[in-house]
Amino acid sequence: MLLNDIFSQRKIMWNRMAQKRKRGQEKIKACPKCKMEYYSGEWKENQYICPSCHAYMPVPAKERVAYILDENSFKELFAQIITKDPLDFDGYEEKLQLNQRKTGMQDAFLAGVGKIENRKVAIGVLDGRFLMGSMGTAVGEKIVCLTEYAKKKNLPLIIFSASGGARMQEGLFSLMQMAKTATAIEQFKQKGGLFISCLTNPTTGGVSASYASLGDIILAEPGALICFAGPRVIEQTIGQTLPEGFQRAEFLLEHGMIDCIVERKDFRDTLSSILQMHL
Repeated sequence: MLLNDIFSQRKIMWNRMAQKRKRGQEKIKACPKCKMEYYSGEWKENQYICPSCHAYMPVPAKERVAYILDENSFKELFAQIITKDPLDFDGYEEKLQLNQRKTGMQDAFLAGVGKIENRKVAIGVLDGRFLMGSMGTAVGEKIVCLTEYAKKKNLPLIIFSASGGARMQEGLFSLMQMAKTATAIEQFKQKGGLFISCLTNPTTGGVSASYASLGDIILAEPGALICFAGPRVIEQTIGQTLPEGFQRAEFLLEHGMIDCIVERKDFRDTLSSILQMHL
């Protein structure tokens, strides 16, 4: 055997050993649907889609931005906006601190600017890990600020939503964000701005009933629950069984409520095509 071949085989062996050690330091996560276990790095590499059953898992906001935007093009905006616990709700401050440590975010919404195929956009992402992506005063204010920034800079606006709705710990202050965000979006659109609303699982409550449903173009991930009140609540209220798949993205597409269902791995290309047509 040639000396080069020996070195080549040893290099391959060392690389495999390094990968094994690296994998050994990662957490193992199980798919909630099929229960298959994978290293956390594998989830990330596969955009949080189960390689076995293809179930969609929630995506952290910063990871979502990385999947969509050109590499190293994202710049965060309005990071200084945080909630002040307007109602002094019992235990709320502790929950905020817990979620901040868990997610590395100040609140549930990540706002900024970046590029898709070298086309500059304003982009926002709700992170469902932070109090179920609920919309409180800070989230509403950041959405409005991002929308006004896009209007001022003449940029397309893209928002990915994943939310349980309005944040109950902020009461009416939270509900006010529905009108506030919807007004900002409408003013942006009246000035000729393009708003692409991307709905992921779940997009519900006050978020679905406000800005998220006002997109010039509304895209959704497969199987996403999109509604105001969930099917279980409706069934208990009216005492009837709902149609199979009711309030899922496919049902809404069939009934003209959204424009297109896009596979997660195709979102970047789809958005790029829309931006190209718009420009």
